[in-house]
Amino acid sequence: MEFIPLLMFITVCLVLLIGYPVAFTLAGVALIFAGVGVATGTFEPLFLSALPSRLYGVINNQTLLAVPLFVFMGAMLERSKIAENLLNAMSLLMGRFHGGLGIAVTLVGMLLAASTGIVGATVVTMGLLSLPTMIKRGYDPKFSTGIICATGTLGQIIPPSIALVLLGDVLSSAYQQAQLKMGIFSPETVSVGELFAGAVIPGLMLVAFYMLYCIAVAIFKPQSVPKVLRDDIEGIDSDVSIGALIFGALIPPMLLIVAVLGSILFGFATPTEAAGVGAMGALILALSQGQLTRTNLSAVTQSTVKITSMVFLILIGASLFSLVFRGFGGEELVHGFFEQMPGGVLGATLIVMLVIFLLGFILDFIEITFVVIPIVAPVLLMMGLDPIWLGIMIAINLQTSFLTPPFGFALFYLRGVANKVVKTSDIYKGVIPFIGMQLLLLVALALWPRLVTWLPEIMYG
Repeated sequence: MEFIPLLMFITVCLVLLIGYPVAFTLAGVALIFAGVGVATGTFEPLFLSALPSRLYGVINNQTLLAVPLFVFMGAMLERSKIAENLLNAMSLLMGRFHGGLGIAVTLVGMLLAASTGIVGATVVTMGLLSLPTMIKRGYDPKFSTGIICATGTLGQIIPPSIALVLLGDVLSSAYQQAQLKMGIFSPETVSVGELFAGAVIPGLMLVAFYMLYCIAVAIFKPQSVPKVLRDDIEGIDSDVSIGALIFGALIPPMLLIVAVLGSILFGFATPTEAAGVGAMGALILALSQGQLTRTNLSAVTQSTVKITSMVFLILIGASLFSLVFRGFGGEELVHGFFEQMPGGVLGATLIVMLVIFLLGFILDFIEITFVVIPIVAPVLLMMGLDPIWLGIMIAINLQTSFLTPPFGFALFYLRGVANKVVKTSDIYKGVIPFIGMQLLLLVALALWPRLVTWLPEIMYG
């Protein structure tokens, strides 16, 4: 019976590789194994009686209400030309210097990541807006595609990230399970606000790394990152001053981000309430840009419903899978495996990070969050790891996985919108320095966990 949980996990991965939908794969594999287990007497059917209460808990979860609202906010900002205006203004400001367009892309990607929180949306938007200009002005295709892919994945770590919202909910449940197993009865949980606070310093460090890399390339290989003149930037009115362009493009999205993120970090609003503010703010910004049309609103609402439905269907399938997995003794199997592993907590953490990194090649962050994290997180938390630190490490690890050739999702997103002048090999080579920077950040956070835990402790005590 001990091998059945492992067989379940392998079966799910194989079926997903064949191409079946994630939610139905998780639920279907779980039900098939449960049926066989009941027939052979290796599975107790009473475990399935807990499913209705678990699904009700999903439906009644206030934190998860933030998901459709943040998705709506990001989709509306994407279609309201906020990113396009911001990129034009920042390119005009920074383009006078070698590598300036790369720095502009980094800053806009950071703001767009904080606005949308979705990796795919940020990579595609930045690819469509900035890549043609960079290639046209003589930027090295490897540098251009690398910086776009890297900044696009910032949506994984920079709050208010949807990945952090989902991670916060899952880690909160895992933390409570770990406490109960250790005989600790405490109402303390892991809040999404704490996870957002823990992500601020690592996220800003990553942005700083990218900008320093742009400066280094400008110093040592200036021909790869030439200057960009005002006439080279499309969509810029020649009669408008730089100050007016910067003010008009930068202030509205900055105010929205500060309102949403600030209200969460300083405790004025829950993530769900702040997401509501963000959704309304996105509508107001779209109206001010003259983009609040019936066509745009219809496209945004349809996109929101599709993404939200996908998230919750996967969550339901993952709940059923984890229930059957535990019914077969999978949690005890994982716990025993980690305890016997050489290296203790360090060895267990390294193995989990490696597994999550490899799974990032074939699974999206939503599947990994709902399937893998509930299995391994309680065991790691029982071994003494800080839940906020663990959550940020997982988020950055997945961000690195999505950037790594040959299977990184960000590479596929950019390949889909890049013109034929850019080779796939250019994309693969371009991301290598940024993968190195993200690995450097992971090492820094492992050596100095206070980079993650300091701000949450200051703000939340």
